[in-house]
Amino acid sequence: MIDQLRPIAIFSTVVDQGSFRAAALHLGLAPSRVSQTVSDLEKRLNVTLLYRSTRHLSLTQEGRLLHARAQEMLKNMEAGLDELNQSARDPHGMLRVTAPAFVTQTELMDRFADFAATYPRVSLTLDFSDTQRDLIKQGFDVSIRAGWLDNSEMMTRNIGEVQRFLVASPDYVARKGMPDHPSALEDWDWIAFAMRSNQTDLTSETGQVVSVTGKAQVTVNSASALYEFATRGLGVTAIPETMACRGFDRGDLVHILPAWSLTPLGLHAVWPDQSRRETLTLLLVRFLADAKP
Repeated sequence: MIDQLRPIAIFSTVVDQGSFRAAALHLGLAPSRVSQTVSDLEKRLNVTLLYRSTRHLSLTQEGRLLHARAQEMLKNMEAGLDELNQSARDPHGMLRVTAPAFVTQTELMDRFADFAATYPRVSLTLDFSDTQRDLIKQGFDVSIRAGWLDNSEMMTRNIGEVQRFLVASPDYVARKGMPDHPSALEDWDWIAFAMRSNQTDLTSETGQVVSVTGKAQVTVNSASALYEFATRGLGVTAIPETMACRGFDRGDLVHILPAWSLTPLGLHAVWPDQSRRETLTLLLVRFLADAKP
């Protein structure tokens, strides 16, 4: 019975939000996962809960009955949460968080600092590494991941995004000549990031998208290394905006094709369904998400 409560809550959210996509956005899950959860629930109950069409969803008789009961269940659960003991009203304990190293140079650090100031009895251990950690095996409660997640078996919630700029050193640009179109970059040397595709998509001010496949002699697993090798004239690369602006201010880097934009990196909080410190985990995730620009 207990293992059915979460699917029922997801089903109820789909009904309340009006679509799988809207429910997925509300819950911080992939739309495919929300749809599959409802389908699995229907199979388990051996009934059809929703009539699906390309435009909208409608409830079957069984779906209306379950939704009504689900609403009662969720209302009672919310009432129970409101009656949590003093430890919940005054959060305390330890949270282990892992995040990409470049996050130390973004405004997300302000959010971590604000969380620590708001909840002084919560002890934060922060691991900054561009190598993706295993949450379960390495004992982390939450992982901050960069990029756009296609799917995840864990709970996820978007907490923001990071703009990226295409950069190279002034000396390298002087040798190659400033490009006037992304296609010119096919012949440039690239510095690649191991966790990203070699294909770079650039979008013009009019919405034109051009894909460039860079040929890299050097591949690294650190955004800081991308910056350092770019300043040393090894080629062109894409780095987070804060890093790029630091290089521009110092005269170490040049903004390549500033009229063309790169796809930003999504920032997501990822955590297990059965978090060891569920109350504190959700407290942090909601804090980070609510504070995003």
